[in-house]
Parts: sequence; C-alpha cells; structure tokens
Amino acid sequence: MTAPPIATIPFFSPELFEDDREALLETVRAIGTAPEQTFILGERTARLERELADRIGARETVACSSGTSALALILAAMGVGPGDEVIVPAFGCPPPAATVLDAGARPVFADIDPVRLTIDPAAAEALITPRTKALVAAHMFSVMADMPAFRALADRRGLRLIEDSALAQGGTLRGRPAGRWGDAGLYSFVQVKTFGMPGEGGVVVTDDAALARDVRMLRNHGQDGVHRFVHHRIGHNSRFDEVMAAFQLHRLPGLDARLARRAEIFAHYTRRLAPLADRGLVVPPEGGDGRFHYVYTVLTERRDALRAHLAEHGIAAHVYYPRPLPAQPAFAPCARPGASWPNAEDAARRNISLPLYPNLTDAQVEHIADTVCAFADTHGGQA
Repeated sequence: MTAPPIATIPFFSPELFEDDREALLETVRAIGTAPEQTFILGERTARLERELADRIGARETVACSSGTSALALILAAMGVGPGDEVIVPAFGCPPPAATVLDAGARPVFADIDPVRLTIDPAAAEALITPRTKALVAAHMFSVMADMPAFRALADRRGLRLIEDSALAQGGTLRGRPAGRWGDAGLYSFVQVKTFGMPGEGGVVVTDDAALARDVRMLRNHGQDGVHRFVHHRIGHNSRFDEVMAAFQLHRLPGLDARLARRAEIFAHYTRRLAPLADRGLVVPPEGGDGRFHYVYTVLTERRDALRAHLAEHGIAAHVYYPRPLPAQPAFAPCARPGASWPNAEDAARRNISLPLYPNLTDAQVEHIADTVCAFADTHGGQA
C-alpha cells in the first residue's frame, strides 16, 4: 500500500489573510461604490499614515507604492544624484544598490558583520570619500544593523543616514523602533513582511518635516497635494491604494499579537537549534534587543543537503541572496576592481531560512525543529 503524501509546510503561507477575507471583500466593495471614487491618497491613507507615525513616535510617515519606491523617494528628496556615492551593503536585496544607480549615483559596496549579517560600520567608514553623500544601513533576516554606530558615523562625517527597515517593523534597539534611527527610514508591506498585505506598498518614516514634504510631492508626480496639475518638480507615480490603506487599518490592531506569535516561534527554534552549533549549524544571534522576527535564518556548510532533507519531510525552506550584490551582473560594473567581500560571500553560500509566520501551528513548528535536529544528528559535525 502506497504511503500518503507528506503534507508540505510552505515557506510563504498562502493563508495569511484568510481570517480577513470578508473584511477585504467588503473594503473593495465599499471603496469601489463610494460616490467620491477616491482610489489613491485619500482619507484612509492619511489615517494610516497618522496611526503608524503615532505607533512608533515619528513626526511623519508617508505612504507610497513599495519599499523600493520609498528608497527611491528618499534618495531623490535628499538630492542624491550624479557624482555622488552612497555606501550600501554587499549582501542583501538589490533595491539599495538599484535605487542609487537609478538616481544617477554610484553604490559603493561594504562588507557585512559575520554575525549580524548586516553592513559593518567599520567597513563602511573605510569606504567614505569626498563624494560620499549617504549611508544605507539595512536590517537583515531578524537582526537590526548596528544603528547606534551608524548614527554616530553619519553625524561625525556629515552624511545622510538611510535606514532600510523594510522587513523590520516591530523591531527595537535601545528602546528606539526600527526605522527611527536614520534621517529617514522605511517599511515594506509586501505580503510576507511583518505587516504585510495582499499587494505592494510601503512607507517613508522621518522626523524631518522638509524631507517628508518633498517625499509627498515626489510620490505624486511632483504635485503638492493642494494645487492639482501644478507640478513643482519631476516626480514619480508612487501613490498608495485606498483599498490597501483601509485593509491595513483593519489589521493594525492585531499586529502586536501576530508579532508576538512570530517571536514565540523564533524563540522555540532557537531553544531547539542553538545546541547544534557544535555540529556546524549556526542560529541567529540570541538576545531580544535589536531583534525582529521576519524570517529564521541559519548558516550551514551543508545548505543544499539540509534543504533537500527538509523537502523530503514536507518542509519548504528558502535561500536568500545566493550571491553577493557586487557579483550580480547588474552591479558588477560599478564594484571596485580588486575589492572583496568575504563575509558577504560566506553568508551567500551558507544561509537558509526556515518557515516563520504567525499561522504556523505548534505541531508544524515542532516538526520543522525535529527535522533540522535529525539532519544534524545524521550528519554529525558536518551540518
């Protein structure tokens, strides 16, 4: 008799919004049939901006079409352009480098801290030249970058500091929320993020009223929001959707509970997997400060074998960023000749992430941890 197939635990849950299905459908109906026919940048967007600002104690939040767009708007508002250099991480997602190039400036790649897997302040400082205009410190996986060091570095060298906290909503460091350390920060609302939604979106976070004003203008084709069809500068179409604003307002009261469930799963993984260090599997740094619970990423020399083992037991894992940004064809031409990024290369080769989302059941979490432990036991010191 053939054994029944193993039920797969997906890496990205297809049911993140299942409990809110009726609310979403009603939101679409209400906005789609409302007499005012306001589908972008309406009252709901303004309310979401206010509530998010209040939540983290920021002077301004500006909703826009994505986290990548938020980065582009910040760079434009800061006047980054041709002839400028911006120091970015050598490991991670491409928007920090891509938006710099789109602005006409040059990304300069700094190596990462081997434990945090975030941009190394010392490596960044060594790359500063008279052309350097800004630093981009990006949080990674579940660990915030060393923002106190970057804040001090930016202040000491007279640079703008951009905090790419796209995936770090809910994190805090020294009591200050992620997104609040830079001259400007940002969040992404793409569905798998901690405050994800069934679509694209993001916000710029800042205490700089003038920068926020420029970002608001830039997101809407250079209009100031008062005088329609008067375009004060060349802008972008990066406007926020009213349906998604209403849906996020609906889900905001439950965010803390979802973050707490993520933290609970994260802590359980660490309790089970931290003892595997002597068998070659490295878990994220322990400790609550400067942590958030987006994905659970481990490092191992036998990444591909672990991924295959998980798949055999019905668990989908994910490998992020399998090559450093300077090794990507799009960015290699602007990488400094002869430079190397050994920590970024190591992280790209060894990282693998386990499922982490609030609707995982306790049984699923236990199965994932058991399966990783079994792999380590089988492979001894070679995990």
